Amino acid sequence: MKMTQMFGQTLRDAPADAEVVSHQLLVRAGYIRQLGAGIYTLMPLAKRTTDKLENVMRDEMNAIGGQEIFMPVVHPADLWKETNRWYEIGDEMSRFQDKNDRDMVLAMTHEEVVADLTRKDVQSYRQLPRLIYHLQTKWRDDPRPRAGLIRVREFTMKDSYSLDADEAGLDKQYRAHYQAYFNIFRRCGLPAVAVLSDVGMMGGSMAHEYMYLTPIGEDTLLICDGCGYMANRQIAKFRKPEAAGGEAAALEKVATPGVTTIQALAEFLNVTAAQTAKAVFMTGTFREGDADVQRLVFAVVRGDMELNDTKLANAIKSKELRPAHEEEIRAAGAVAGYASPVGLKNQDVLVVVDDLVKDSVNLVAGANEAGFHLLNTNYGRDYEAAIVTDIAAAEEGSACANCGQPLGVRRGVEVGNIFKLGTKYTKALGAHFLDKDGKEQDVIMGSYGIGSGRLLQCIVEEHHDDKGIIWPISVAPYHVHLVALRGGDEVASKLYADLTARGVEVLYDDREESPGVKFNDADLIGLPLRVTVSERTLKENAVEFKLRREADRAVVPIEQALETVLQAKQMLEDELLATLQPVEMDF
Repeated sequence: MKMTQMFGQTLRDAPADAEVVSHQLLVRAGYIRQLGAGIYTLMPLAKRTTDKLENVMRDEMNAIGGQEIFMPVVHPADLWKETNRWYEIGDEMSRFQDKNDRDMVLAMTHEEVVADLTRKDVQSYRQLPRLIYHLQTKWRDDPRPRAGLIRVREFTMKDSYSLDADEAGLDKQYRAHYQAYFNIFRRCGLPAVAVLSDVGMMGGSMAHEYMYLTPIGEDTLLICDGCGYMANRQIAKFRKPEAAGGEAAALEKVATPGVTTIQALAEFLNVTAAQTAKAVFMTGTFREGDADVQRLVFAVVRGDMELNDTKLANAIKSKELRPAHEEEIRAAGAVAGYASPVGLKNQDVLVVVDDLVKDSVNLVAGANEAGFHLLNTNYGRDYEAAIVTDIAAAEEGSACANCGQPLGVRRGVEVGNIFKLGTKYTKALGAHFLDKDGKEQDVIMGSYGIGSGRLLQCIVEEHHDDKGIIWPISVAPYHVHLVALRGGDEVASKLYADLTARGVEVLYDDREESPGVKFNDADLIGLPLRVTVSERTLKENAVEFKLRREADRAVVPIEQALETVLQAKQMLEDELLATLQPVEMDF
């Protein structure tokens, strides 16, 4: 491709709303342009890279038995109603009616469509196992798009779906994807780790997220250097300290004027935060029949810990969960800052207690009266809960549930996920098959996704310097940036033809620009190899050769230029292939 013919241009400055370096570079280098909030156009360079990313995905999916299909982006809502997700998912799902007033959905994902295909095309165990995948547009109306392609509303995803006759088959396909995803990310030059995660709206029995560890990530990960345990904070387990023992003392009401926080309470009463009970009010949305209803949720954790919203939402099976408003708290007969389940008269309040609070003795808690707290509250004697379970959040320094070592905290961007769905969707849509004994069974599903746009930007976040992008050879839009300076046009044109004939992808800067502009653009665009032809180099019957990732430049005789490029290209490709290693899955 000659730059005089290429659509788009580089920019000197990034837009003011570009928050992270990778977003800035993709805009400045002419890879993406914003159309609306969370909606981007991929320019020619980005489209070439995205095609390469997606072809790597195709390679790895085909290698584990995948068959590519193409499913619609617009779905009849009836499918989503059959699985109940029409009612469970909030405004993030875009709903509309067609001209015949039928409810329709813009695809967020394709589990319903796959289950529908399965009930139409799979009747016997002889047709299982199967693995299908596609690359298709998804739409999720995220209210807070940010950081370029990291968090968008419209995106392309490779989503694959495994179909099996039993759990053993699902385990096999899940493990195959577990390895294939590491292969994909390593071939693309992106370091990623797999962490246990919440199944979320997808449902099922197990999920892993593939995380690119970076400070720009929105996800908080708990990682143990001792045993290798890794999990998203949403579900991270940890070894809780031993609950304080002893005999239950008499309940005592004490005045605590103006004391509305755990820290202030501990200082006022000269106790530790671990000797208190923290009240957290949330409002949950629950599906009851054909309607959504809201209910106040009263969560109690020990004062030295924080509530984990995801654990709570999973425990109560709520559709949505948000902090309660003060008027909602008052309506329940509780007082914000002085609340506890003791003496709570409103039976509609759903009380959920962390298991450590249940086992702790003589905790200080609110008296449900402004300016007063209760000493020596004890679960079972003074109050009870609808649910007792782990709802506390793991923090940096929490003890690892496996080995007891302190957990560390890292930030990460989710670049892929895999789910064991089981029969959640096939049972709902009636996707059955006859087993060897002629008995009807539900097909068992798995779901596995990677967003190509987010992957593209994470690669840029990982591979850049202060001058621009440094693409891995496998996904660079072109292999070589060929720069022709004054006097070098004729030789550069011949080299362009020779390289192209040998299968080397070349971006040829044939513009009438200064050397400084051309070199700055070459560094900004970030192709792995650069070849410069100029009047100066031709006096030595040579060209200048440079790897983008290195500062050093070499003068190469013209007759060796083609072979030098081919060898360097092969070296960079071999480096990536050397990173492909088997990954153990020890769970």
